[in-house]
Amino acid sequence: VTGGSSGIGKCIAIECYKQGAFITLIARDENKLLQTKKEIEQYSVNDKQVVLCISVDVSKDYEQVENVLKQAQEKLGPVDMLVNCAGTSVTGKFEDIEVNSFERLMAVNYLGSVYPSRAVIATMKERRMGRIVFVSSQAGQLGLFGYTAYSPTKFALRGLAEALQMEVKPYNIYVTVAYPPDTDTPGFAEESKTKPLETKLISETSSVCQAEQVARVIVKDAIQGNFNSSVGSDGYMLSILTSGMSPVTSITEGLQQVVCMGIFRIVGLFYLGSFDSIVRRCMMQREKSESADKNE
Repeated sequence: VTGGSSGIGKCIAIECYKQGAFITLIARDENKLLQTKKEIEQYSVNDKQVVLCISVDVSKDYEQVENVLKQAQEKLGPVDMLVNCAGTSVTGKFEDIEVNSFERLMAVNYLGSVYPSRAVIATMKERRMGRIVFVSSQAGQLGLFGYTAYSPTKFALRGLAEALQMEVKPYNIYVTVAYPPDTDTPGFAEESKTKPLETKLISETSSVCQAEQVARVIVKDAIQGNFNSSVGSDGYMLSILTSGMSPVTSITEGLQQVVCMGIFRIVGLFYLGSFDSIVRRCMMQREKSESADKNE
C-alpha cells in the first residue's frame, strides 16, 4: 500500500490485515510508518502475519521504487494486490496556483502510481494473477472550481487504468479505479484550510465519508475484480455517468449503465447548474465587496 501511513491508505492496510494479508506499507515519513505499523499489528488474525515498512518517495526515482519493491517481495513473497494510494492536493484558482504545483501534483498523483505498478506487473503476469488498485477521486470524474491542478492528475489515473486493464486481463490481472468522495483524513483537513469559498460551498452539497467505510468498499471491489469502485449514491451516479468505454465486470453492470445513464444525466445537469450558480454568486459578492472598498 503506497501512501499507507495515514488516511485511506492506512485504513485499506488495516482492512487487508484483518483478512489475513501480509502488508508492505510505503510512504515518505518513517516515523509515521512505524506508528501505523504498531496500529495495524493490533488487528492480526494469526501469528505469521507481517507488516513491513519502507520509506521512499514513489514519485521521484523509478529505479529506487523498483528496488524497494523487489526487496519487499524477497521478504514477503510476490505482491498479490498493489494499492496506489499516495497522493496530495492543492486547491486554488488556476491563476493563483504556483506553476511548480502542477508539476508536483502530476508527479505524486500520477507517476507515483505508474512507478509501483510498473515494478510489479512483470511478476504478476508470470504468476497469472494479481490486483492493481488506483485510488483516484470524485474529482477525477468531475472537474470542479479550485481543482485545476488536482483533477487532471486524478483523471489521468483512469486513462492509465483503462489501457492497463486491456493489456493485463488475459493474464488474470484485474485493475480497480476507486473514486472516493470527500473523506475525513489528515490530507482532507489540510486541503480544507486553503479551499476557495466556491470550492467549500460546492463540497458542502455532499457529506464527508469516513476513511474506514471507503477502505472497506475499495478492498471488496478490488478482491471481486470490479473496475469501478464508488461510495454512496452520489458515487454510484457519477460512475454511471462517466462509464463511457470503461470495462464492466458483469452484464448486469452494463445494463444498469445503459438504463440509468439518461436519468442520471438529467440529475447531473441540475447539479452542474447549482454549482455554476454558486460560482456566479461568489463572483458577484466579491465584486460588490471590492466596489464598496474602493468607494470608501
